[in-house]
Formats: sequence, C-alpha cells, structure tokens
Amino acid sequence: MITFLILIFALILAVYLFLQHPKFGKAPSGERLIQIQNSPQYKNGKFENQSFTPDLAEGASYSKVFYDFFFKKVARKIPTDLIPSVKTNLLELALDQDILVWFGHSSYFIQLEGKRFLIDPVFSGNASPIPGTTKSFKGSDIYTVDDLPEIDYLLITHDHYDHLDYETILKLKPKTRKIITALGVGSHFEFWGFSKEIIIEKDWYSTVQLDENLTIHTAPSRHFSGRGFKRCNTLWTSFILESKDFKMYLGGDSGYDKHFAEIGEKYGPFDIALIDNGQYNQSWKYIHNLPEDVIKAMKDLKAKRVFPVHSSKFALSLHSWDEPLKKVTELNSLSENPIPLITPMIGEKVELRNKNQQFKKWWEGIH
Repeated sequence: MITFLILIFALILAVYLFLQHPKFGKAPSGERLIQIQNSPQYKNGKFENQSFTPDLAEGASYSKVFYDFFFKKVARKIPTDLIPSVKTNLLELALDQDILVWFGHSSYFIQLEGKRFLIDPVFSGNASPIPGTTKSFKGSDIYTVDDLPEIDYLLITHDHYDHLDYETILKLKPKTRKIITALGVGSHFEFWGFSKEIIIEKDWYSTVQLDENLTIHTAPSRHFSGRGFKRCNTLWTSFILESKDFKMYLGGDSGYDKHFAEIGEKYGPFDIALIDNGQYNQSWKYIHNLPEDVIKAMKDLKAKRVFPVHSSKFALSLHSWDEPLKKVTELNSLSENPIPLITPMIGEKVELRNKNQQFKKWWEGIH
C-alpha cells in the first residue's frame, strides 16, 4: 500500500511539474481578465458559443471516443509516402504580389496590399504539448521560421496547440511586428516575452484598421479553447481581412452554426473563404465542420472561391488523411451551383486575384 501511494504521489508530482512548462502559457489575469469578464461571450466563468455546444454529440461519450481512437481497429489511412509540395521562396516575393501560401493544416502566409500576414503557424512538427505524440506527416514540414520574411501581422484564431505552437512562436519573436488575436490569448504571448504594445486582443464583431487600405474584423466561430486543464478561459475567433476591392474570410476552427450566415450577411460576399474541413467526427460535429457542413457554410458565407483547410498535416481524428479533400471536392461537384475550390499543394503559390487558377488533385495516388 505504501509503495502504491508513493507511485501515485510521484505521478501527480510529475504531471504537476510538466504542467509548469511555459508551453502551457498563462491564464488571463488583472486588466485582461476584467476585459474578458465584460465580454458578452463570457458567462458563468467561461467563454461560450452563440448556440449551446456540447463537447460531444448526442450518444457519444469520452470513454468510447478514447477507446475508438487508441484501441479500435479502424481503416484510418495515414500517408506513408511523402506529402507532395513545392517550395515558394517567400523571402524573394515582391510586395506587390497578392498571394497565399499554405503550410498544411490551418497554417498559411498571406501577402495583400503590401502587407504580410501569418496565420496560426505550426512549424515544430508536433500538434501536442507532449513531444512526439501528434507528429506531422512526412513531407509536410518543408518550411521553417527561417524561410519567412518579417511578418506585419501574426493572426492567431485560438490557443489550441495545432494553431498556437510554442516553439514556432518563440522563433517568430524577432520577425513579428504586431499580433492580432482573440480576448485572453495575449496572456500567453506576454508570458512568452512579447511586448504588450504589439498585442491586439479583440472580442467578436470588432474592427482593427490596419492602414488606409486594409481592415481586419473579428467574428464568431463555434469551437472552444484551452491549453491545460482549464477550458474556455480565452476566446476563439474567425477573421475577415478586407481591402478596398478584395475580401477574405479566415475561418479558424468551427462547427456549423448560424454564425456563417450572419457573417455572410454582415461582411460578404467573400472573394475567398478559408473554412475548417478536417479532423472532424460525428462525435464532435459541433466543434468541427463535417464535409457536408462545409458546403452549407460556403453558401452561407456567399463565398466566390473556397479553400478547405485543417487537413493534410496531422492525424487528429479517425478519418483517413485524404478523406476531407476527397469528400468536400465530391460534395461540392454534386451541389447546386458548385463553388470553385482552392486546393494547392503545401508551398504552392495561390494567386489571390486570379479567379481562373487551376489546382491538381494532388492527394490522389498518395499512399
């Protein structure tokens, strides 16, 4: 019995010490916490979605999800081949080029109206606080922070590890001029040594005027947040990036809900919409779009072209790695008035204003 108690104490101590690592960030406090408590989204001691959003769908349980993920034999295909890619030299891009370069999952670089944006960068090769547990697919990590120019605006949709990567963020510190994120997330950045003066934190339906040509709006998504055991103490968001003649929806993670139609009415139509499409499951359909939800969302948003993201780099669900792109492509082709899809390889240059740019189904034939 004494040996058992010693082992339990040692395990608790090990977990406690592990959670002291700075990668877990810091909970909001002081003036930041007061601002959070004044948010209409903050209720009952935490942020909430517009609609009731259970962690798991009806009939699902954590025990079943855990069993299915770790023990049940499912036909989940993980790529053994290299993920195909091309490497655009971002350091030599002329500033007058309006382009997007995808790094896999939900990480991408945008150059618009002479400004450089970096969204949810993850270059460490891992989407988990535990090293080696959620590794990126082979070939999907062709970029590092050294390949990036100076970033005018670093946009972070929420503080999950597959969107806010501690190792990457530290390396970005000398290259980042401004950070725009949701309420509370700035607490992590300050804890990691970033100046408070460069951090902009906003509630939903807020506006940041970047210059005379560019504006950022924040808008709802249907998700959650948290880096340790504490959930929903920071806000999650989507962004609208707008110039005088071009508009983009940068979706972050979200399940389907009324907010897509509301955003479409308030800010649409969108020249390009980037929508969460991957790492989904019926058991957590309220926090990640199913492929059929993506089709509904793109119509709600009044999108002219759609870039499905949140796939092709990590296995965070039970579906095969290429299923999100296969399904959304098929469903879109069968839908009434299909919307052109943007499906580049990692690193391929997307010309933002080129409505006729074509992309291969690069995921076909990859084992």
